[in-house]
Amino acid sequence: MSRVYDYFAAPFERKYAQMTLERLSIQEGETVLEIGFGTGHCLERIAQSIGQSGRACGIDISPGMLEVTRRRLSKAGLMDRVTLHCGDAANLPYEDNTFDAAFISFTLELFDTPEIPRVLAEVKRVLKAGGRLGVVSMSRENGQSKLLRLYEWAHCKWPRYIDCRPIYLEQSLKNAGYEIKSKTKVRLLGLPGEIVIGMKA
Repeated sequence: MSRVYDYFAAPFERKYAQMTLERLSIQEGETVLEIGFGTGHCLERIAQSIGQSGRACGIDISPGMLEVTRRRLSKAGLMDRVTLHCGDAANLPYEDNTFDAAFISFTLELFDTPEIPRVLAEVKRVLKAGGRLGVVSMSRENGQSKLLRLYEWAHCKWPRYIDCRPIYLEQSLKNAGYEIKSKTKVRLLGLPGEIVIGMKA
């Protein structure tokens, strides 16, 4: 499954994931969390950005993704600055006030609607005061085109195969108590998306 994902989904998502990381402005020496790291492309870049004095953690629910990422980071010589966990983002295995920044790329929209506030609350718990959260996802706040309505219909009809769906990203972060620092509308193969950077007060 991880190889199929890397071939089909990752190329069009990676561009906007990199844009989100740029807006998150990760600095050397910081402690950074990625939720839903997939095959590890972004986690590798995070590990490079934090340098030897920083620390990165990644959590993903898929054991297959974890093994692919472990091999990627080991090959790049970065495994010594990264800790990987297989687990649920709604119940993070980290202490309060641990991270300077957190990053979520095309993962938040995979959660059921009632779970999204729980995930955002957990991320807020583990962020330090003033910590940043960068999220990129499909978005309902970026227009209601015919293509979007068709996509949502397909998601409802075949949720096992079309597992992502647009969400109210900016409003979800506001509801969770984040201060919105920036937002950028993007297009994902014609579908609306959004990059939002929030901060824990």
